Amino acid sequence: MESMLNKLKSTVTKVTADMTSAVMGNPVTREFEVGRHIASGGPGMSWRIYNGTKKSTKQEVAVFVFDKKIIDRYQKFEKDQIIDSLKKGVQQLTRLRHPRLLTVQHPLEESRDCLAFCTEPVFASLANVLGQWDNLPTPVPTDIKEYKLYDVETKYGLLQVSEGLSFLHSGVKMVHGNLCPENIILNKSGAWKIMGFDFSISSSNPSDAEPKYVCKEWDPNLPPLCLPNPEYVAPEYILSVSCDASSDMYSLGVLIHAVFNDGKPVFQVNKQDIFKSFSRQLDQLSHLSPGVLSKIPEEVREHVKMLLNVTSNVRPDADQMTKIPFFDDVGAMTLQYFDSLFQRDNLQKSQFYKGLPKVLPKLPKRVIVYRILPALTSEFVNPDMVPFVLPNVLLIAEECTKEEYVRLVLPDLTPVFKQQEPVQILLIFLQKMDLLLTKTPPEDIKNSVLPMVYRAVEAPSIQIQELCLNIIPTFANLIEYPSMKNALIPRIKSACLQTSSLAVRVNSLVCLGKILEYLDKWFVIDEILPFLQQIPSREPAVLMGILGIYKCTFTHKKLGIPKEHLASKSLPHLVSLSIDNNLNLNQFNSFMAVIKEMLNRMEAEHKTKLEQLHIMQEQQRSLNITSQMNQLDETKNTPSPATQVRDIDEIFGGSSGSAGVNGKENGSSSTVSQPSRVSLTLEEKQRLAKEQEQAAKLRSQQPLAPQSVKPAATTPQAKDLTSSLLNNMTSLNNLSLNSGTRTMPMQGSTISSTFPAGPTMGGMGTMSVSNGFNSPMGFQTGGMGMGMRPAAPGPYGGMATTTSTPNFGALAQNQNQSSKPPDMSALDSLFASSKPKVSMNQMAPKPAPVAAAPSPWLSQFGTGQPSQTAPIQATPMGMTGVQGGFGMQANPFFNPQNFSQPVASSTANAGMMKQSASVNNDLKDLFG
Repeated sequence: MESMLNKLKSTVTKVTADMTSAVMGNPVTREFEVGRHIASGGPGMSWRIYNGTKKSTKQEVAVFVFDKKIIDRYQKFEKDQIIDSLKKGVQQLTRLRHPRLLTVQHPLEESRDCLAFCTEPVFASLANVLGQWDNLPTPVPTDIKEYKLYDVETKYGLLQVSEGLSFLHSGVKMVHGNLCPENIILNKSGAWKIMGFDFSISSSNPSDAEPKYVCKEWDPNLPPLCLPNPEYVAPEYILSVSCDASSDMYSLGVLIHAVFNDGKPVFQVNKQDIFKSFSRQLDQLSHLSPGVLSKIPEEVREHVKMLLNVTSNVRPDADQMTKIPFFDDVGAMTLQYFDSLFQRDNLQKSQFYKGLPKVLPKLPKRVIVYRILPALTSEFVNPDMVPFVLPNVLLIAEECTKEEYVRLVLPDLTPVFKQQEPVQILLIFLQKMDLLLTKTPPEDIKNSVLPMVYRAVEAPSIQIQELCLNIIPTFANLIEYPSMKNALIPRIKSACLQTSSLAVRVNSLVCLGKILEYLDKWFVIDEILPFLQQIPSREPAVLMGILGIYKCTFTHKKLGIPKEHLASKSLPHLVSLSIDNNLNLNQFNSFMAVIKEMLNRMEAEHKTKLEQLHIMQEQQRSLNITSQMNQLDETKNTPSPATQVRDIDEIFGGSSGSAGVNGKENGSSSTVSQPSRVSLTLEEKQRLAKEQEQAAKLRSQQPLAPQSVKPAATTPQAKDLTSSLLNNMTSLNNLSLNSGTRTMPMQGSTISSTFPAGPTMGGMGTMSVSNGFNSPMGFQTGGMGMGMRPAAPGPYGGMATTTSTPNFGALAQNQNQSSKPPDMSALDSLFASSKPKVSMNQMAPKPAPVAAAPSPWLSQFGTGQPSQTAPIQATPMGMTGVQGGFGMQANPFFNPQNFSQPVASSTANAGMMKQSASVNNDLKDLFG
């Protein structure tokens, strides 16, 4: 890598040193900056061509430099001859002014080391393009090495040379004398220009109709730079020392042959014996074989053959050559017309520019960019021609790369952006706005393009405003959001509110509706929707435009307006607009459709929020359940009640009780747990005491086995109409609700359902449930047919209750099953209802107690119950369906104090009262 950099550095240093040494001290360097070596040309390819710029104006130029070192090998008088010949050629070129001649911008300057002059910008000489690379920099520039001439360039180039010769022969009365590829220069636009007038011959009688040209005899002893190129010189110049305008036409014929044959002339000349070579050449020209001209296009082949004729009078003159059909090519004619534009008036120019878009696609890009584009942009100084020229310039810009557009097109377009007259300029720019925003750099868009759009929106011309509003949506995606938000949208709103034109107002609304997708929701809510309510006009077109914006706003996925805004602002405004008298039926239906859509959306949003709220509640409930389960898991990991009881006993010094529970003593734990005795609160001590009692009772309980109970067979009974009538006439609070009993097996417990004979309050019956543990309790069942079905079996074989209390009814059932009294409830209806009913089962004799002793643990809470299936008079209950105190009595571990309360039933029999008293006494003994 380092060696490559060193090589590049040495090359640059060498080139710079060569250029500096060649031009140093020349007066040209005082006014021009000399750049790099780009080409070579002139007689013998002796002139080096450099690019350069004028210091004062920064105008681009080409600097031709002849280094005197290349003629150091000659004698002094030969050097002087060479220098004089070169000076003559440049001075003659400087005096001549024509579009087909190379333009000199600074005359020849001589210094001790070089000759130098400046011309228009140059690309290369035709000899360089055709492959002659003498006196070129090393390596050869890539653009010259890869340059290939297009057919249109060749045709128009030869036409330009013919026109240049026509000017010299007819206008100046001059013979060029050395027309060859070395003296044809291609300027930066690709035009072919003639130079090298070193051997030009002016007419000796310019005032006469027939000019006379005196030429010098060929002197082979002169240096080559003092002689014309013999391969392009006419035979009569060498053999008969005569020349005229036809001699240049012969040179043109050889030039055409060289162009189509890679730079090779018709014949190779032996410069050592030139006279013999020309004599042989003369014979060959007299009998020219067809193969010599085989590569020349057929339409010009005959003309070239005539140009190479030995007889000079047969050769066509320059003016005739410009009119041959070969040059009637569309591309060549187009380029020729561009070169003669300064001779045309505005009408002719406008007609030509209108037809140019049809021709441009047929031309090569290089020709369009470097030949046609400069000619078009030069017309921007004429405001009347800008509307005709600008479409073609933008058409060319579409085919350019971004770099070419910025370098070649944009600098000429920037001043045109600021022109407001004629109005067609704005229209053309607006139609091509996508091109401008795509290829123009952001800084130039901000400084030049967008201000032009803003001027168009605020233009006094309604036509301009309408077109601008119609075109803005097509390139809105290319406008930066801050510019659209802060500059473009406010101007559109202002144009809509301030204009007196209905078309402008409607187009403003349509434009806003189309660019809504490029705005954010909050900007629409804060700026666009309030703006709609400020529009004073109520024409149907305006109303439909407002409706369209609302519809776009609500239907676009990106711009979902919250339903709060719909309900508070948008919907009332739409409703007020929908009742306008100017609307027809179809327009009114459109309003109704949008309003309905808004309402549906509000409903959908509300439903969605409810669903989301429900999901959140479910998630919260799931989290709560998970949390409770985690707490239960933590509770399971805590020490067992027995262990806690042991620890409490040890705290209070009762190690013997702890031994009775655990089967062993742990005397050391009392000393360890003494510090915790101080930290226990009263509530914690009560809780631990209760847990100790529960654990002791659970350990002493016998394992329970579930037993199935067969349902008693019931016989259908006839309905007692007398009882029904009496029940309807008597207060429901004084009637017995028991008209029949049906028992259902429920895994160790019995449910007795009692259905009233007459209608009850709310169509509800009562259901008494006995669980075998405490007094039967009444349930009030709803009239909606909600039955009571047994829950999942509990861990002890009984029915699981709502308080998760074990069912011990199986014990009492086993004891009382053998002494079951007969069921006499069917005789209840035979008695009068002058007093509260007492069932026959209650009047039956009490069965003798069973000899088997009841469970000692159950005796603490009450005596044996008469029967599990014995119905009791239920107390009427409210709509809650649960008798007061049921939850407390169902769970003896919930609150033991509740057992001291008597059962609230005014019709309880004496046996039940005795049983309650016994239970109360036991509870008092147990709890003090």
